[in-house]
Amino acid sequence: MLKRLSITLAILAVISGCSSNSEEPEEQQDETTSNHQESPADNQEVKEEITAPKEMLQKKDQGEKVTSLQNALRKIGYNLSEEGVYEEATTWAITDLQLQFEELQASGVYNKATQKVLSALLDGSEANFQPGKALPEKAETTTTTNGTPVLSNPYDQLALVNKEFALPADYLPEDLVTPNVRFPFTEELPKKQMRQIAAEKLEELFAAADEAGLDLYAQSGFRSYDRQDAIFTSNVAEHGEEAANNFSARPGESEHQSGLAMDVTSPDVNFQLIIDFGETDEGKWLKKNAAEFGFIIRFPEGKEEITQYQFEPWHIRYVGEKAAKEIMAQGITLEEYYEE
Repeated sequence: MLKRLSITLAILAVISGCSSNSEEPEEQQDETTSNHQESPADNQEVKEEITAPKEMLQKKDQGEKVTSLQNALRKIGYNLSEEGVYEEATTWAITDLQLQFEELQASGVYNKATQKVLSALLDGSEANFQPGKALPEKAETTTTTNGTPVLSNPYDQLALVNKEFALPADYLPEDLVTPNVRFPFTEELPKKQMRQIAAEKLEELFAAADEAGLDLYAQSGFRSYDRQDAIFTSNVAEHGEEAANNFSARPGESEHQSGLAMDVTSPDVNFQLIIDFGETDEGKWLKKNAAEFGFIIRFPEGKEEITQYQFEPWHIRYVGEKAAKEIMAQGITLEEYYEE
């Protein structure tokens, strides 16, 4: 009996010893874990480097690339939202930046040349810059003598200039040039001129028309505020103000002052600016192909109630290829484009 009891106690002792040893690795693991110290990288978020996006962007664009652009502009000092919508404030910031560097054309459009400068500002290799220096933000909206609100950014390539939004009386584009195209007159007049970005594309448009065997002529481009005032006053004297305002703009309300518009014509209509131009080979080709070069027919047929001007198949306006293709493909006006 005593012998059996001794054996039983011995077995229990062995079992107890094994159970005790099996718990040791767990205790050691707990000790190892408690002694582990997290590195700084475990506790801190890795911040993404702010860089200038490489894609071309412009007013009305949306998405992550626009947000990246806005973040970059904020880093160099602009007070912008980060909503990912390329709106007026972002257009203003890009324009202000462009105006401070001679190698950039002020258009409000973010392009490769602007990306290069913005990258230099971000990495500190370019320091001669101050946000808002060239195009200060206007706290209050000013109006013309006729009560039309005046645009605060007249350089904007997509600026909507009409009877509801006017250009400043003192706005004179600094980059006016004479495009190398045909004119039905030889005098060196201001109306031969356009802003450089539009003039370059007009030359390409005329070259394509030449290849198609057409005979386009440029008739009237830039027109100053004072010149427009004289023209409108003359038309009012002859036709009355209501009638004149259907085909002639009040000073400040004309796209010609922007330097982005050109009236074109052809020998078939004796170089006149008349509706019949739309039925010529040149007029039909222009309507079909203008967008390829960044131009739109600004006052299309059937849209008179929207544009508040008569149909003008001869009046083309530069807005850039992206916007032009969207507008012409949908058969809409610049006003409708903004409402989308």
